[in-house]
Amino acid sequence: MVANIRSGSSPGGALYYNKEKVDRDEAEILYWQKMLEPFDKHGRMDVDACMESFRPYLEANRRTANTVFHVSLNPSPEDKLTDEQLREIANEYMQKMGYGNQPYIVFKHTDIDREHLHIVSLRIDENGRKLSHDYEARRSMDILRSLEQKYGLHPSVKGQELTDRESLRKVNYPEGNVKQQVSSVVRSCLRNYKCSSYGEFRTLLERFNVSIEERTGTIDGRSYAGIVYGAMTDDGYGIGTPFKSSKIGKDVGYRALQKYYEKSKCQLKEEGALDRLRQCVRDAMRPHNTRDEFRRLLKADNIDAIFRINPVGRIYGATFIDHNMGIVANGSLLGKEFSANAFNELYPAPKGMRQVAERRSEQRQEQRRHTANPISGIVDTILDLADTQAYEEQQRRIQRRKKRKLHR
Repeated sequence: MVANIRSGSSPGGALYYNKEKVDRDEAEILYWQKMLEPFDKHGRMDVDACMESFRPYLEANRRTANTVFHVSLNPSPEDKLTDEQLREIANEYMQKMGYGNQPYIVFKHTDIDREHLHIVSLRIDENGRKLSHDYEARRSMDILRSLEQKYGLHPSVKGQELTDRESLRKVNYPEGNVKQQVSSVVRSCLRNYKCSSYGEFRTLLERFNVSIEERTGTIDGRSYAGIVYGAMTDDGYGIGTPFKSSKIGKDVGYRALQKYYEKSKCQLKEEGALDRLRQCVRDAMRPHNTRDEFRRLLKADNIDAIFRINPVGRIYGATFIDHNMGIVANGSLLGKEFSANAFNELYPAPKGMRQVAERRSEQRQEQRRHTANPISGIVDTILDLADTQAYEEQQRRIQRRKKRKLHR
């Protein structure tokens, strides 16, 4: 059995994540302790009732930043357990971890091949005291070993760790429930990946057909900042009507994202945090490769390489997504040797693209010197560019921007 422990500033995010699973019949509530009944009059999970149960504890301690204890317990796929056994395991685990007298709620997830549990609780007691979390990971492992022996479970295998990243999938607009799909992707990305900037987070979300846009400005002398999410098609076009982050929850809003970026920055600055990603990228940077071969080599390590390319084929940006480590990093974050300029020198634009760029420059100079029809020159240039891969890439980008503008 494997446990993945997470912290958070508010239980709302963890509760909404599990509610989405329950609403899609991918999870069910197995048990709750010292809490109000977590269902509304229609039998649906009621997040407000759960928050009401947690509120006295949260109000008793306003100093602690990370108040949430959210753990997933993952038995081996070979372990076939009844609901009653799962309840017993969850309760015994919480008791031994020091959360036996806390309010908590247990969910059974069935969205992937192996059933697993999610438990949401608080790290502060009813008197406002923060519960000790010294050597938390080590204590958790010891408890799991004892539970495996007691219940005859298969021992965990290194590398078998399970997170909800395994069930993270692209938004499929025709399936409906778009807002629910988008919110599920956004929250799962926030839990499982580290992004130190808006640009990196946007690049990550676009891999799962989710668009994000920051909107800032001033109205009547007051500054405002907000986030708008939306769905995208597989080829990068916006689809449907985008919606404000407030339609999902504060945990995915502008302020929450700023805190998330800062936290990610600190985590990625820790010694060794980027070592694996740097080494994998360095190993794939072979001088005789093409851009596509470079991407394929990294894909074998479960790393996506995304180049941003201008109309004449020049690389002006590079982002890497390490799905194994949950890291999204621009090349500049990894170091100078991984900058856009470095990749552009290593993988320059094909000769045909450069010739088109030179021809385009000459045509513009010719237009300045003579009074010939400028429209004709522009049309000729566009026709030349139409034969290049770079131009096609630029056109797709332009169309995506137009689509987004239409939905505003």
